[in-house]
Amino acid sequence: MDTIFRKILRKLPHCTWGGFAILYLLTACMADEEYSLSPADKLTFPTDTIAFDTIISGQPTSTYSFQIYNHNEKALRLPKIYLERGIESDFVVNIDGTYLENGSASDFEISGRDSLRGFVFVNTPSKDCDNPVKTTDKLVFITEAGTRQEIVLTASGQSVIPITGIIFKNDTILDAHRPYQIKDSLVVEENTTLTIAPGTRLYFHPKAKLIARGTIIARGTAEQPIVMRGDRLENMFSQQPYDRIPGQWGGIVLDKGSYDNKLNFCDIHSGSFGILCDSSDITKEKLVVENSIIHNMSGDVLSVRASKVFVGNSQLTNAGGNCVTLQGGDATFVHCTIGNFYSFTGGRGVALSYSNTDGNIRLPLHKARFMNCIITGYSDDEIMGNQSDRYKDDPFNYSFESCLLNTPEINNEYIINCLWDNDKNNHKVWRENNFSPKFDLNKLIFTFALDSLSQAIDSADPQITRQYYPYDRLGRYRLQDNRPDMGCEEYKDKTQVEKN
Repeated sequence: MDTIFRKILRKLPHCTWGGFAILYLLTACMADEEYSLSPADKLTFPTDTIAFDTIISGQPTSTYSFQIYNHNEKALRLPKIYLERGIESDFVVNIDGTYLENGSASDFEISGRDSLRGFVFVNTPSKDCDNPVKTTDKLVFITEAGTRQEIVLTASGQSVIPITGIIFKNDTILDAHRPYQIKDSLVVEENTTLTIAPGTRLYFHPKAKLIARGTIIARGTAEQPIVMRGDRLENMFSQQPYDRIPGQWGGIVLDKGSYDNKLNFCDIHSGSFGILCDSSDITKEKLVVENSIIHNMSGDVLSVRASKVFVGNSQLTNAGGNCVTLQGGDATFVHCTIGNFYSFTGGRGVALSYSNTDGNIRLPLHKARFMNCIITGYSDDEIMGNQSDRYKDDPFNYSFESCLLNTPEINNEYIINCLWDNDKNNHKVWRENNFSPKFDLNKLIFTFALDSLSQAIDSADPQITRQYYPYDRLGRYRLQDNRPDMGCEEYKDKTQVEKN
């Protein structure tokens, strides 16, 4: 039976046999010469390789879709489309609604100047292997003229250590030999320390959190940072990884009884929030963050409620809420880059919000001190301080020292040697243009290295730098010319002395 006729039959299951006969007579009028038998008439693909990069072994990926084009005048018959590895393939393919059962299917056709749509996903088997295991195959298309064309399929399967319903009640070390996939919240109980080794990767399922009632010690290194992110490793669609989309997992919660948490060289990104510090005794240090990146959250990047925290040499950027929210407490920030360039719909907060109240709740702000920092974002005013009219006698102590500030210019005793990040006074760049290379909003790539024209260059206080961070987040020496830069990264083209 003619291929077109069979295709029409599949699409018209309720037609009468009389209707089928008419359709068959119409399609039978198409002469064989309407189909190309020339080996020169080929298919066209948008890519010659479909790469899934690294995925979690034993778990199917999202489906990738692609078009198969016939740009020729005549139709093409495809007697066979198949996976070269057949039933042994880790890839699953559907072409225009037809699955390649056991890796193969037959009798396809594409009209001239038309296309078919293909779908593919991959599910690599779990293996007892610490490193990713590569898998490849070829999706092969055979035309009626015998022409063979192919698309290469590649992926790397990463085996993980699954964690479900775990509450650490004894001191525990997570090592870095294999990533951990946290399916629900990972809890550290009171009087318990969770130590996370350099290079450890924590992949969180949607809404999963790291909750500390005890203590988290996460000390990475510049060469082996500790990564906390969502567990979807593949692309959301072509060239757009899920990893660059906020809200992929929960975040880190430091409960009211949690103290002495230390995060060094950590990369925490794309959650619903970054770190949430609950009310605590502000005479005891709750959190120290150094040399770290906390980036791209659908809520706040760092939210501190009546707690004592120290953040140094770190990047806190891009929030649907605020990059930093301080409600009371004692907070110090040194050589930090705080920038809100959140690019998703649904609103955006500010780079910095600080207050001494939450509604009618008194939350004295004993200290909010910012030194050698960059605080900026897309809007005209990225710094919001709110002193309660009701509790005017409560502490509301803030200071900015040698910082680049994106807020309307003011003069008072709490703003010392600061610069204003705006388009006035012949400033050559401001806001997002302080950074280079420019943000790629299509691929959602944000780099916070300084541009050569930024006011932040050579503008930090060298005494503060010498006391706290003579080396930047990347290990570059700041004080060779005794004119360090603001923010967490020294301008890359300066003469540098690398840290030993």
